[in-house]
Amino acid sequence: MKPTLLVLAAGMGSRYGGVKQIDSVGKNGECLLDFSAYDAMKSGFGKVVYIIRKDIEKDFRERLFDRVAKNFNAEYVFQTPDALLTEEEKKLSAERTKPWGTIHAVLCAKQALNEPFAVINADDYYGRSAFETMGKYLSSIENTSTDHAMIGYILGNTMSRNGSVSRGVCKTEDGFLKSIVENTKISYKDGGNDIISDLEGKIIPMTGKETVSMNFFGFSPKAFEGFEEYWANFKKTSLTQPKAEALLPVAASDIIKNGQGRIKVFTSEENWFGMTYPEDKQVVKDEIANKINSGYYPEKLWDK
Repeated sequence: MKPTLLVLAAGMGSRYGGVKQIDSVGKNGECLLDFSAYDAMKSGFGKVVYIIRKDIEKDFRERLFDRVAKNFNAEYVFQTPDALLTEEEKKLSAERTKPWGTIHAVLCAKQALNEPFAVINADDYYGRSAFETMGKYLSSIENTSTDHAMIGYILGNTMSRNGSVSRGVCKTEDGFLKSIVENTKISYKDGGNDIISDLEGKIIPMTGKETVSMNFFGFSPKAFEGFEEYWANFKKTSLTQPKAEALLPVAASDIIKNGQGRIKVFTSEENWFGMTYPEDKQVVKDEIANKINSGYYPEKLWDK
């Protein structure tokens, strides 16, 4: 059974200032998501599913989806603020103008996921070796498996010179995840090389060698039981909070805490690059160009 790649592409891109998921960075108009889909296809994945907002559908199809779908089994689903809510819950959350975060996105795509699946962000570059590792692992597990997976990255390989980044700092034991703590403001101190995290107003020095989550997870469909439990509890406390987020790393951690399964951690040595800030675009274009020039990617990514 070939696994599916699920791409979280409904984010607003508030720091970036645009719909970064479909911004051109390749030599033939490809965006970052083209390269993720290509790497997944080459690594044994059988399908890619995108989660998008309804308002970007036209641009999304013209600038990415129609091209990918000619070369790879692809589909997309919508994430909306009122999805997965009862009429009463919609009234409670009437002030909400954006979707409810990454776990909400995954749940919106549930009907399209009938096999083990990987989850990635739309604006991050993960590297083919990570897809190969995850694809091999997901191909080896059953739909009922309680052993899931995560690709961890070395913090120092995932930093941006253009501003702070958000990373889930991981603790592992015997190759399995123990916990993830979301650090939403990790940056270089005063523009130097020292890395610090501003965690709830407390400045914490980082070594740069920490294992961090970049939202590259792999799950069997069994994980939906835990996700739905987390979502139900989230709704009880957060529907009246316009900026509350139901986060995939937190829900994944709950699977461990609640004894519902384990998450195996594979560590990648790949250097991250991505589209967090407008200034990142040129960096991404240069990195992609270097990979094309070295033969890592073909000059023309897709045949059609």
